[in-house]
Amino acid sequence: MESPAAAPPPSAGISLRQLLMSLGEPLVELQAAPAGLDVEIRSVALLDPEDPPLARPGELVLAIGARGRAALPALRAAGCGGAAAVAVKLDAPGQAAALSETAAEAGVALLSVRGEARWERVDALARAALDDGPPGRPGEGAEEGDLFSLAQTTAILTGGIVSIEDTANRVLAYSRSADHDEADDLRRLSILGWQGPEAYLAKLREWGVFQRLRTSDDVVDIDSHPELGIRRRLAVAIRSGDRQLGTIWVQEGSTPLTERSDQALLGAARVAALQLVRRRREVSADLMLTRSLTAGLLEGSTGPQPLANHLGLDAFRPAAVLGFSYGAAESTGPELTRAEVANLISVHTAARHRAALVTETEQRVYVLLPQLPCSIDIGTLRGWGQEIAEAARRYLGLALRCGVGCIVPGLGEVPESRRETDRILDAMADVDVAATVAALPDIQAEVLVSEMLGLLAARPDMRDPRLTAVVAHDSRHQGRLAESILVYLDAFGDVRAAAARLHVHPNTLRYRIRRAEELTGLDLSRPDQRLLAMLQLRLPPTA
Repeated sequence: MESPAAAPPPSAGISLRQLLMSLGEPLVELQAAPAGLDVEIRSVALLDPEDPPLARPGELVLAIGARGRAALPALRAAGCGGAAAVAVKLDAPGQAAALSETAAEAGVALLSVRGEARWERVDALARAALDDGPPGRPGEGAEEGDLFSLAQTTAILTGGIVSIEDTANRVLAYSRSADHDEADDLRRLSILGWQGPEAYLAKLREWGVFQRLRTSDDVVDIDSHPELGIRRRLAVAIRSGDRQLGTIWVQEGSTPLTERSDQALLGAARVAALQLVRRRREVSADLMLTRSLTAGLLEGSTGPQPLANHLGLDAFRPAAVLGFSYGAAESTGPELTRAEVANLISVHTAARHRAALVTETEQRVYVLLPQLPCSIDIGTLRGWGQEIAEAARRYLGLALRCGVGCIVPGLGEVPESRRETDRILDAMADVDVAATVAALPDIQAEVLVSEMLGLLAARPDMRDPRLTAVVAHDSRHQGRLAESILVYLDAFGDVRAAAARLHVHPNTLRYRIRRAEELTGLDLSRPDQRLLAMLQLRLPPTA
């Protein structure tokens, strides 16, 4: 067990609540807090797998190298030693329940850390929270880490090389570049010195670039200047109200910037503004409260007024929810992270609607669109969802499904729009839906079939035992009777069409239908039995 070496832990620590607000929900998630959120954390300790599982009072124990159930000894030792909390990484979602039960018995809080997070970053952020100050170097703090992810996402969307700077032209974050030759002298010198070189900054001032950024929200286009070693650039100011917080720069590389680079930059600037103001602790807490109120409103556990009061929203203007889930697995590349997916969605929606709020669950990303104009329609929202799905496929190699919830008259009805979104996404996962973006009227039949299948799956007593017997017979004899019946019914009883789909002779199909009826007593001449067969035979064999 390694404790802080430079100085003894402070006599007064911070609460678990304050620690969670400092680390941020994207990095860690609270799984159990048997002693509540006001338990005091006074120090941070690293527990290596080779160390004996020991703990001291008030410690936050980082159980490095012990994933999932392997962390149970650390939890029990933390309880015996009076530690405040233990942070672990999970191998699978189901492990949280067993670990939470042990944490509750031990009387110690349990935090789960995202699998892709680096332990040294969690350690640095936790110690910084205890010291009541951010880490000193760009790229080490939570805000800067978020900015690096945002810079990479913006680079993907624009096809350029991105850097994010503060108003003193200090580089806060920058995108990765596979080809270092694409970066011009201005970018290289800026990153090496963490600040733009004065000779180049003077030229930008001379051209009026900084003046335009101070006075306008528009994207500024700067021509290339080969004689100065400067390639073409786009720039946009990052603002919070009337105050400029910084600038996003996009340098053109060996290929032209994408057609919608301006729109991507506007969205990125609005997302960056939220991240830059998080440098103030009180604003960070404010954003965490926003995320919590948004999630509560979507779930229906929190009413509309707290969020409306907190953000100054009109609770009686139209609103809607877009939901996104992952589609078929594709090659996404090692650099793809959940943060990049959320950033892509955030950038696109912020560019379209300034008040958009994005929140994540384990499987889905939701976009709350409050204060929509009264003239907006489902077709417009479907178009926004289509843009995001296409961008995810084009830039990240990822298939996203999008469900467009109904437009509701105010924030109070937002849970209805979220439920509709979930119905659409559930149907897209359960039945054969060609579209990747849909509103309820687009796939009403598929949604209802999906929900009826869910009812049949949950209620075995509602199934016809004769159809169950057909499936069981196929399982025992490796047969295709159930499949043949379903294809036959889907073809409206057209034997030749159904046989062609099954790649068998029509007489073979006729034999299979007769055989199924003889074995089970089914009578497919009856409409009610045909209807039930078309539903029940769509259930997965294990249901």
